[in-house]
Amino acid sequence: MSSIEGDISEGQRLRIHVPGTARTFTPIVSGVVPSERMTWTGGFAPMFKGVRTFELKPRSDGSTDFAMEERFSGLMLPVAKGSMPDFGPVFSTYANDLKRAAEAPTQ
Repeated sequence: MSSIEGDISEGQRLRIHVPGTARTFTPIVSGVVPSERMTWTGGFAPMFKGVRTFELKPRSDGSTDFAMEERFSGLMLPVAKGSMPDFGPVFSTYANDLKRAAEAPTQ
């Protein structure tokens, strides 16, 4: 993400700008469990719906695993899927940037 606008709180709409596309994504924060999980939902169900979940899982050694999952569904998915950009590289960059920031020394 190159920028994000909006409040990260349940029911709020975000404006997300992603490198490599001119599109602005406007999901709604559809679930928040502080320090555990956040879910964003976008689209127009039942036609097309995308749900992205971010999850933090504590490990026994005191570190934390981060997982991000995206699921798409809906009647128009077969049509929409062909026009969707490949966000795999963007997700990898996002996860690596998050890892670097999380592991940086605090000042």
